[in-house]
Amino acid sequence: MTEARALVIGDVMTDVICRPEGPLVRGSDRRASILTRPGGSGANQAVWLGAMGASVAFVARVGAADKPKLAAYFRACGVEPLLSGDAMLPSGMLVTILDPDGERSFLSDRGANTALSPADLPDALLAGTRLVMVSGYAFFAEAPRAAVMGFCLRAREKNVAIMVDPASVGFLHDVGPDNFLRWTAGAERIFANTSEAEALTGSAMLDVQMRRLGEFYARVVIKCGAAGAVLGDRTGIKLSLPAPKVEVVDTTGAGDAFAAGFVAAELLGAGTEECLRRAIAAGSEAVKLLGGQPSSGG
Repeated sequence: MTEARALVIGDVMTDVICRPEGPLVRGSDRRASILTRPGGSGANQAVWLGAMGASVAFVARVGAADKPKLAAYFRACGVEPLLSGDAMLPSGMLVTILDPDGERSFLSDRGANTALSPADLPDALLAGTRLVMVSGYAFFAEAPRAAVMGFCLRAREKNVAIMVDPASVGFLHDVGPDNFLRWTAGAERIFANTSEAEALTGSAMLDVQMRRLGEFYARVVIKCGAAGAVLGDRTGIKLSLPAPKVEVVDTTGAGDAFAAGFVAAELLGAGTEECLRRAIAAGSEAVKLLGGQPSSGG
């Protein structure tokens, strides 16, 4: 592949999406619609990039029995699959419980994703790669964290930009925000939502979040949901753009679509403002769909 590409590293999950007809009743039943969709933060980013026409490859570890089916799925989505099959662990699975307003809660079993190893990330992957996108989930277990940190170090030595998305405020608290900052410091860009930014900085104020995150990352993008997004660095907010008003169906994967929109525009040579504008448009489109990927929303 001669075209400069994005290399995405992250989880593959099967999302089990539950939409109860009302509040859960402890110890009893509640009617609900239950669907399955392809998911995983890294997988979502890769599929959105493929849908946007970007050149993208995706590295992940899955259950060995699922590898052929998943590889075919990613190819059909315009993504080059670089999947490793795990003989011991199954592919990851995520249960999503949707609130009436589209917000969601997760129960996750990451399965084979937790066994990503250095062998899954050879230096040869850097050939033709312009930037590496790493989902925060890759840092939340010891084995994938060590593999990804080593790979990112080698990527920076070859002047390949690293972009990171914290992905889960719950897991950030589990591993410790200071640890996450230490593990990912030096990345060219971080894409964080306001909850993740608050967890990482200890502040609810956007400008403070921007300045503090800018001490660790060259550029900072903070996703503000329905309020749009802001971009800046250690000196503060440089750009703020609103989001269009849309009907929210499911917020799953909206942040992944946002990051993909930004990166796809950047690969095409768009300026910073246009990258942020396209990112917001992609995130706004994603919340109209059920599931975290364009091919699964319908």
